[in-house]
Amino acid sequence: MASKKESTFVTMVLTLFLVTFIASAALGYLYELTKEPIAASKLAKQNTAIKQVVPDFDNEPANESYTMDVDGGTLEFFPAKKSGELVGTAVSTFTNQGFSGNFKIMVGFLPDGTINNISVLEHKETPGLGDKMQKNKSDWSLQFNGKNPADFQLKVTKDGGDVDAITASTISSRAFCDAVQRAYNAYMEGGKK
Repeated sequence: MASKKESTFVTMVLTLFLVTFIASAALGYLYELTKEPIAASKLAKQNTAIKQVVPDFDNEPANESYTMDVDGGTLEFFPAKKSGELVGTAVSTFTNQGFSGNFKIMVGFLPDGTINNISVLEHKETPGLGDKMQKNKSDWSLQFNGKNPADFQLKVTKDGGDVDAITASTISSRAFCDAVQRAYNAYMEGGKK
């Protein structure tokens, strides 16, 4: 009887090993199968955001991108050129001060530092409140367009700045301003190329 128990235990271990091996092989195959489409989708989203935030260009900004480490994170710069001349730079920036944590936005600057446009890349802010930073939810972010942070205070009016906060979502508004300010500072301090 002892040998029957031992045999059953060995069989169970072998069966468990086989199931685990097959499951991990299937996961590995699925990862390899979806890796390229996911990367292509991210690149398409990034290129769309670049086109939304800078003036018309004829180069490939993603091919000329460069990064800068700032505040414990990395900003990515995408120079947009027309006939070889810089017409704007899209900056992928972040904040960790959102109501629901960090979020990323793409800020388009003209060569003099004026904000051309802003696009939200990803966030987890509250639906119906903080998500109003997205253009498809409200026109709140349009107040930044055409403003130069050199003379436009990137703080909500409650804090003495020039930005009207999203109603009932001051934390998200402050975080948005933080991300834009981070991008502007980096752009003016050496992000222009």
